[in-house]
Amino acid sequence: MSDSMKLSLGDKQLDYAVLKGSVGPEVVDIRKFYAQTDSFTYDPGFTSTASCQSTITYIDGDEGVLLHRGYPIGELAEKSNFMEVAYLLLNGELPEAEAFDDFRYTITRHTMVHEQLASFFSGFRRDAHPMAIMCGVVGALSAFYHDSTDIHDPQQRTIASHRLIAKMPTIAAMAYKYSVGQPFLYPDNSLSYTGNFLRMTFGVPAEPYEVNPVIEQALDRIFILHADHEQNASTSTVRLAGSSGANPFACMAAGIACLWGPAHGGANEAALNMLHEIGRPERIPEFIARAKDKNDPFRLMGFGHRVYKNYDPRATVMQKTVREVFKAMNVSDPVFDVALQLEEMALNDDYFREKKLFPNVDFYSGVILSAMGFPTSMFTALFALARTVGWVAQWNEMITDPDQKIGRPRQLYTGPTKREYVPLGSR
Repeated sequence: MSDSMKLSLGDKQLDYAVLKGSVGPEVVDIRKFYAQTDSFTYDPGFTSTASCQSTITYIDGDEGVLLHRGYPIGELAEKSNFMEVAYLLLNGELPEAEAFDDFRYTITRHTMVHEQLASFFSGFRRDAHPMAIMCGVVGALSAFYHDSTDIHDPQQRTIASHRLIAKMPTIAAMAYKYSVGQPFLYPDNSLSYTGNFLRMTFGVPAEPYEVNPVIEQALDRIFILHADHEQNASTSTVRLAGSSGANPFACMAAGIACLWGPAHGGANEAALNMLHEIGRPERIPEFIARAKDKNDPFRLMGFGHRVYKNYDPRATVMQKTVREVFKAMNVSDPVFDVALQLEEMALNDDYFREKKLFPNVDFYSGVILSAMGFPTSMFTALFALARTVGWVAQWNEMITDPDQKIGRPRQLYTGPTKREYVPLGSR
């Protein structure tokens, strides 16, 4: 704790403690503000409000920094793997060899879903969006796994956490298979977490599926880059749902529903749609000119970020990955040529540099996932798969936080004042 903040409101003189985290801006503790003043603060979107304490992820948008438990995202993406990052987010430290083997073994043995869940899918239309399916199926898990819904039991919380991380790839792959009319594939315990997901998604029972190591590594990196991102909309939704005491499966379904929004998890799909709209590299100057025109509603999707006012640290890793995937897949598509040339032109344009409109992770991830063969409808489902790790870690932290209370934001009421009811016949 450091200095206090002095506030004058009417004839009241108030002091509020200023809290210091291990890094980042100071925070004014206003928990007693309403009790002392009978007033609320007004902060739409909670962009200036800390809703919790957390030790998991730190972001400095001005400097382009993203740390998971203190480790830079670039180092984790280059040197680690998704399972190790999952362990780190859940447990606070990187695992030693024996602990990591035990963790991978546990996750691998939880990848199968209850057999009756397969029939659950038949209730959806064939053209159902994968996120609609995932919302329903993940929420329904609590009906199948009653032994891990007691949030006050640490062991049950651990089991639920492992189940969610393990089963999300299986559910996402099943959602894809259902949408294309192909049979579900059971998990293969001999494969890695990401390799197993690729096989369940693109493999068929009629022939063996061989995992391409370049694609496997690229997708694993994408999962790492999307694993957690501090108190974003979907993570805050998971915490808010969890604050009521809801079971973990319901909380994750709430997070999936929030992530589905185009302003959150759908940004990479919007970026890819823009590349399709541009169509050919020779049309890029036309669209860059439109992006600079204040009177033109067109915007370059996948550039800039609400949090990062510098280069998105995740995009640095994706720059390298996109080229590796293109080479491995022998990609030949005008859309991908557009992506690479648009990236180069924007990075060398004074307007974009001054506005700090750098390519973000969504610009690259949509292009890479498309090259791998994923339809755009699966992009957000993949995001949900990866972000489940962060959601679970944040949910566990919230449950054990002694300051945690049920979420209850206030409002600035601007509706009618009290008025008398007039019977229907007299109106």
